[in-house]
Amino acid sequence: MKLGFRGKIYLGFFSLLLIQGFVTFFWVSQVMKDSMLEEIKNQGVSIGIGLSARMVEPMLAMDFLRMKVLVDETVQLENGIFYAFVLDGKGNPLIHTFKEGFPVELKTANHVLDSQKGSMLLLDTGDHLIFDYAVPIFINDNRLGTLRLGLFQTRAEKAVNKIMISTIITIILAILMAGVVGTLLLNPVTKSIKKLHDSSEQSLRGNLDVRTAPMLKKNCWDIMQCNQKECQAYENKHHRCWYLAGTLCSSCVEGEYAKRIDSCQQCQVYKQCSGDEIQSLAESFDAMTLSLKGNLSDLKSAESILNEQKALLQTILDAIPDFISLQDNEGRYVSVNRAFCEMLNKNKEEIVGKANHDLFPLVQAKQYNNEDKNVLKTRIPLVKENRVAGSKGTKWLHVVKIPVLEPTGHIKGLVCSGRDITELKLVQEQLTHAQKIESVGRLAAGVAHEINTPLGIILGYAQLLLEDVEKDGQIYKDVATIAKQTKLCSKIVADLLNFSRSSQKNITNFNINDAIKEVLSMVEHTFSLNHVIIKHDYDDKNSLLMKGDKEKLKQVFLNLLNNAFDAIEENGSIIINAGFGKTQNEIKISISDTGCGISKDNIEKIFEPFFTTKGPGQGTGLGLSVTFGIIKEHNGTIKVYSPPLSENKESGGTQFIVALPTGLNSIKGELNGKHSRTG
Repeated sequence: MKLGFRGKIYLGFFSLLLIQGFVTFFWVSQVMKDSMLEEIKNQGVSIGIGLSARMVEPMLAMDFLRMKVLVDETVQLENGIFYAFVLDGKGNPLIHTFKEGFPVELKTANHVLDSQKGSMLLLDTGDHLIFDYAVPIFINDNRLGTLRLGLFQTRAEKAVNKIMISTIITIILAILMAGVVGTLLLNPVTKSIKKLHDSSEQSLRGNLDVRTAPMLKKNCWDIMQCNQKECQAYENKHHRCWYLAGTLCSSCVEGEYAKRIDSCQQCQVYKQCSGDEIQSLAESFDAMTLSLKGNLSDLKSAESILNEQKALLQTILDAIPDFISLQDNEGRYVSVNRAFCEMLNKNKEEIVGKANHDLFPLVQAKQYNNEDKNVLKTRIPLVKENRVAGSKGTKWLHVVKIPVLEPTGHIKGLVCSGRDITELKLVQEQLTHAQKIESVGRLAAGVAHEINTPLGIILGYAQLLLEDVEKDGQIYKDVATIAKQTKLCSKIVADLLNFSRSSQKNITNFNINDAIKEVLSMVEHTFSLNHVIIKHDYDDKNSLLMKGDKEKLKQVFLNLLNNAFDAIEENGSIIINAGFGKTQNEIKISISDTGCGISKDNIEKIFEPFFTTKGPGQGTGLGLSVTFGIIKEHNGTIKVYSPPLSENKESGGTQFIVALPTGLNSIKGELNGKHSRTG
């Protein structure tokens, strides 16, 4: 169990007293012991000197009886003397007090010089510890012998022990008295600290009405004889007036505590009511809780207003049909509206705090990150149109990204807004297509009206002439040339009519591989004459069945093969691959060649009507336009790459990739009968 503040104070206080007591005890005991030993030594020497002086006369007279009497009397009168004996000048014993004979070892145990008053030595007899004193016996300057006395050590020990016991009792009494005094002094301090701790705990729990400082015996309005009831300090018994702002005392400086404390310290109220450091701490704590309570009230009011404004702003943003998002400098979404959530099909909680790579596919997220970094770096708004493919189909979005600047000019984040312009794009495409169709239709109608009839007459008469002239003559060759060129003109007119209006459709279920093989059977021989080889890779394991107009799709493959052949001219190869696309509901056909390729400037124009890179008389510029229209009619797509993307490509060339829905498992596969074309 951990000690509290009071326990620590008591422990430290009593530990200090105990340490001081032990130090005092050992020091006093050592000093007293040394003093007692010195006193005992001096006492033994004094007894020896007195007895030696009395021994001079009997020793001169060699009166052994008298010497014996003097020694016995001394032993009997002085408590604690163990033995006494006298040695002559040669060190032989003259008399002694031993009852069982003189111990010879004592003769030489302790020596004293003539110049010494006496000598003391501690001897161990085996049973006792004896202080042995040797005192020389002189008459004038002649030494007659030596007096030896032996005192028990127990006498000295008893004296020292008495001193020790007295010292211990004195130290214990001093510690007890110090403990009582310390307790009386520490109790108010620890109680105040305990109360301050309890008040801080209550404050942490949200109770800012706690009162820690003691009630004053006199209040400021009593001392100053003030009756200003509107003053903040009037009848406020829990807070000191020098901590309160807005008091009406004439001697106070306006403002907070830090500004007015110097003047308050000179006030009679402060001098009479201010206390020690503990009381000042408690008063400061009460003032702090009062200030916190006011600040928290202001903060809650401001928070309530901010929440209302935030809710109103979010309501406005959610009501806007355009999607809106706010990102910070790190690209993380801070706020989004309902339209943005519906676009991503996620809740607001799933978006806020996330970045682009958490919400979008990797390629798309990388593109958005680059755009965001560029806008934040250059501070130039970005306006663009995005084509987005989703679960509900392809959408066109008009997107605006604008950097958000703080008043200091620092970029805080990025606002992105956008709207769905898919319908607008469709209307634009339909309008453009309608305009083109209208123009081409008028042109085709005019050409058909003005040229078709004369061409029919020319072709008819040319065929009649071919029957009348000899086949080996020059005239036959010339007429055959006229018929051939007339048929070419008729084909141009027919292409115009096919482009401008839909012909009758024949919808069936067929295998796309069969359609490709039928087209190849028509062109393989012709292509081989120019050393153009056709390489084909069919998915024989799976039957590529689809629903559509087989003849029109054969025309698509024929046009693409002819274009590839024209690009190669001679000595090259054409590669055809057919198989399922990403799913079993899509068929993917790839036709690539090793021809001259298509430049970047022309690759975006090749599907426009009448656009051709061939020389005069070599093409009408309608083949790919008709091809595009037929594919769109089947709800498919066609893409062109130069150079090819195919893994088995050779150097250079062009690759066309046609993707067609099978139309077997979806209502969307039904042809709508409309011949669409976007150019």
